[in-house]
Amino acid sequence: MRTSTNKGARRTARAALTVLTLALAAACGAGDDGDGRGGDDKAPKTATGTLEQLAEKAECKPNIQTDADELRQANCTTGDGKYVLATFATDRGQREWINTANDYGGSYLVGRKWVVVGDAEVVTAVRSRLGGTVETGADHSGHTGGSGDSHSGHTGSGHSGNHGS
Repeated sequence: MRTSTNKGARRTARAALTVLTLALAAACGAGDDGDGRGGDDKAPKTATGTLEQLAEKAECKPNIQTDADELRQANCTTGDGKYVLATFATDRGQREWINTANDYGGSYLVGRKWVVVGDAEVVTAVRSRLGGTVETGADHSGHTGGSGDSHSGHTGSGHSGNHGS
C-alpha cells in the first residue's frame, strides 16, 4: 500500500532529522578533553524508564520535541544547564544513532535505550542522577572554520537544541 510506504519514509526522514538535530546540539557543546568514559566518580545505578520517568529522575520538566514510535526527544533546562534527553524503542536504534552522532563530536550520557546530549559539565552533572556511561564524539576542535564548517560560531551556552522540530 502506497500510504504506508510514504508514512514509513516520513518516519525515517523525521528520525534522520532528529539525529542531526541532537548531533548538532552536542557538537555546539563539544570540548571534553578527557577520555569520555565518565571518570572514576561514583554514579548511581543506571536509570531506566520512559522519557518522562527519566526526566523526573534528572530533575527536568521535559519539553517534548519529538514523539515518534522509534524515538522520543525532549529539551531540558535545569540548574545544571540545557541538554537533550532522548529515548529509543530498541537498543539497536540507539546504538545506530550514537554511532552516527559521534561523528559530530560532543558529550553523550548513555543508558539502556536513552541518551543525554549536552556540554561535558552538564552531562557529568546529570550522570550523578541517572547513572550511565559518558561517551565523547569525535574532536573537531582542529577544524579551520572554513566555509564548509557549519558549526562555526556556535556556543553551548545559548544553544537550545531545537532546530525546527
